Amino acid sequence: MNDPRLDRLRGLIRDVPDFPKPGILFKDITPLLADAAAFADAIELLAERVRPLEPDLIAGPEARGFLFGAPLALKLGVGFAPIRKSGKLPWRTIEESYQLEYGEDTVAAHEDAFAGRSRVLIADDLLATGGTVAASSRLVRKGGGTVVGAAFLVELDFLAGRERLGDLAVTSLLNYA
Repeated sequence: MNDPRLDRLRGLIRDVPDFPKPGILFKDITPLLADAAAFADAIELLAERVRPLEPDLIAGPEARGFLFGAPLALKLGVGFAPIRKSGKLPWRTIEESYQLEYGEDTVAAHEDAFAGRSRVLIADDLLATGGTVAASSRLVRKGGGTVVGAAFLVELDFLAGRERLGDLAVTSLLNYA
């Protein structure tokens, strides 16, 4: 049975053609974020779906992972760990690099962010190619945590990012073919 809240969320995501470059149809979530009830519904729906994974920490990649990860952590009553770009954290860090279409990027976390955390869930706004989440998963493991899953508002199925995440439990509220 389709939850009517999902239809409402889908209706608040704006398509922006040719952004950031020609041929790309960008899924703009800012209208959803601006609607307090819809944003609350998105967090509630994500919490309902990931609660069985029993995470003890939510990790969110910069920057939109912060928007979904932090309120999801509060909803589940667990902590939140930011995953940032290299050089943005003030203390000792661990890092993980990954390939982009043209070049390389690096994600980082404090070296103690995942220490003693046995069940980490990665939350982000959108699953596209899966590169950021795959690197974030490796980073969590490098820091001593176990990744129990990943949660997204939107998944772009045609980019097959889920395949790049192997057997990781993936939860997405809205899928686009």
